[in-house]
Amino acid sequence: MKINLSQFKRFEKQIILKKIGLSGQKKIFSAKVLIIGLGGLGCPLLTYLAASGVGKIGIVDYDKVEISNLNRQTLFSPSDVGKFKVDQAKKVISKINRKIKIFSFKKRLTSKNISKIFKKFEIICDGTDNFQTRYLINDFCKKGKRILISSAISKFDGQLMKFNFKKKGPCYRCFMPIQPNILNNCQDDGIFSPVAGIMGSLQANEVLKTILNSKSDLNGNMIIFNALKSEFRKIKISINPKCLNKC
Repeated sequence: MKINLSQFKRFEKQIILKKIGLSGQKKIFSAKVLIIGLGGLGCPLLTYLAASGVGKIGIVDYDKVEISNLNRQTLFSPSDVGKFKVDQAKKVISKINRKIKIFSFKKRLTSKNISKIFKKFEIICDGTDNFQTRYLINDFCKKGKRILISSAISKFDGQLMKFNFKKKGPCYRCFMPIQPNILNNCQDDGIFSPVAGIMGSLQANEVLKTILNSKSDLNGNMIIFNALKSEFRKIKISINPKCLNKC
């Protein structure tokens, strides 16, 4: 793959970084990333991946834009209310970078369609807001030995996890073996909008580090962010010997 003058000028500030360079930028151009959920996490995640030059990006969401989304879902405007998120997001991203191939899936992710949707992608980003879907994504990535980068937000807090299932290690079920009885989503708990931007950006950061084969990635660990205290914590996720996935 050759990088022409126009591409060099556009991504120059990344290319001059010693840990990226021309070879790293080529890796970014060739990457295939799937984003599940275009909410508070998915919007900044998609924006930064597109701006960085990720070549192929899939977006999965069946929801329409609601007025209550606008405080944190930065790809949308009041004129988008009532329209499908994937359609509006694709229009915005196409303006940011027309070289990117966007694959949109206006569907709810289920056990019946997950194989077909995931087929073309190497890195899976989970930005969903319910445990049932998180377990579905985790189990499929585990079985297919894909890389899963998962984030969650609620109130003033955020979490970010990475699981490289090409290597032996824990999975999401090791961290949360039993589904909580609470819904734990923005609709019910509320969300401080900067938390969504911070965690979505950190998720994009981890995706790009993964593409670049960074040795200091988050694999098998979790970052916890508290906005009120402006504090980050990093903890290791251990393999649960009773995990249903037999990690």
